[in-house]
Amino acid sequence: MTETVETKRVALERSNLEDPQERFGRADGLGPAGARTLTMIRWVALMGQLVSLLVVHFGLGFPLPLEITLGIVAFGAFYNLVCQSVRQSSRTAAFGLAFDIAQLAYLLYWTGGLQNPFALMLIAPVTVSATILSGRATVWLSFLALISATLLAVVHQPLPWPEEALQLPDLYVVGLWVAIVIATLFIAGYTYRVNRDARRMSDAFAATRLALSREQQLSALGGLAAAAAHELGTPLSTIAVVARELRKDLPEDSEWREDVELLLSESARCRDILTEFSRRPDQDTGGPFKTVPFSAMVESAAAPHQREDVVVIIEQHGPDGALDLEPGEAAAADQPRVVLTPEMNQGIGTLVQNAVQFASETVEITVYWDENTASIIIEDDGPGFAPLVLDRLGEPYVSSRAGQDGHMGLGIFIAKTLLERGGASLAFSNRAEGGARVAVRWTRPDLEAGVTDS
Repeated sequence: MTETVETKRVALERSNLEDPQERFGRADGLGPAGARTLTMIRWVALMGQLVSLLVVHFGLGFPLPLEITLGIVAFGAFYNLVCQSVRQSSRTAAFGLAFDIAQLAYLLYWTGGLQNPFALMLIAPVTVSATILSGRATVWLSFLALISATLLAVVHQPLPWPEEALQLPDLYVVGLWVAIVIATLFIAGYTYRVNRDARRMSDAFAATRLALSREQQLSALGGLAAAAAHELGTPLSTIAVVARELRKDLPEDSEWREDVELLLSESARCRDILTEFSRRPDQDTGGPFKTVPFSAMVESAAAPHQREDVVVIIEQHGPDGALDLEPGEAAAADQPRVVLTPEMNQGIGTLVQNAVQFASETVEITVYWDENTASIIIEDDGPGFAPLVLDRLGEPYVSSRAGQDGHMGLGIFIAKTLLERGGASLAFSNRAEGGARVAVRWTRPDLEAGVTDS
């Protein structure tokens, strides 16, 4: 084998712990709507700062250093123009909100520091972060806002006043600082938790819609399979009758004898498949006599897809990573027992069949289990998955050879849907040395659910 047990286990964990957003190829961006919202909020804040400065200086007659304060506002406007011309990501959005805190803190420094009533606006960037950014970004922005509030409490220019400077008691300033700290922590924490729950609900709703869509597509395929089983019954019987007649007429030493025998065996296999399609689900009763060891279930699903020109190797690894060399040792006491259902057999069998069809010489099937999980890795030495379809594997009618030689691109979709019904998660990738890799993983409670129910 080209890889150790530990290397394969690490690859399996990485493939199953991968971020779903990365798996579907989504970029780490806020999207046009989020970027426009941030830009618009900043424009509103800058306009509010400009109006406040002009009203306080000219309307109320309070002396302000307009050259400096208007310059700070102008610099914020310039930064916002730059933000409009670049693509906004989560990282740039967090940096922009940090800039907003620094810009507002510098403006407050020239207008009274924490004694300025507008010091409460330091909470605004943190609230925006808690709404659209990650928890880590919100923590850092909260820390920056609290540091700014602390510095403004002790270091600032006098509060603008028409006559003599207004001196607020230190106790009052401390109270303002405590209020800002509590408001920042409470609003940021509460807003983040509410929006996190809302995002989870949205993700769950999207996942439910996707699952329902897959179920509808699979149900439609089930109807097509039943119709195909009905329509193919008569021509298949005719083929079998003609093949038997040809076998009777051919001499034992005929060069066509082997081909006719192959035709008869394949027609019998087709008849068995059609019988499985036409069988009612309630005819398959569970029970303890239909439970098998996990590795035995994999061997049973892979057996019909063996070929003379491709070697299928099945390895079994228990909790300690040791290799079970003898198939008879598959029924170890620590190995999970599963109900041999048609869905499980068909799903794993389809993945093995796909690997065998593309393999050059070898297909390796590695079976793992431990106290919490059970998994299968199916690898072949073929060309691997096409990069253009790798991220979309599992969707209907997606295949690197869809439309060629009658391939419809439904095999992996059906296998993925059937296995996910039983709680499995699938990950598709290409091996570094060439060939495809499919990782299937269950938690043991999901895998053994049928045994418990029986």
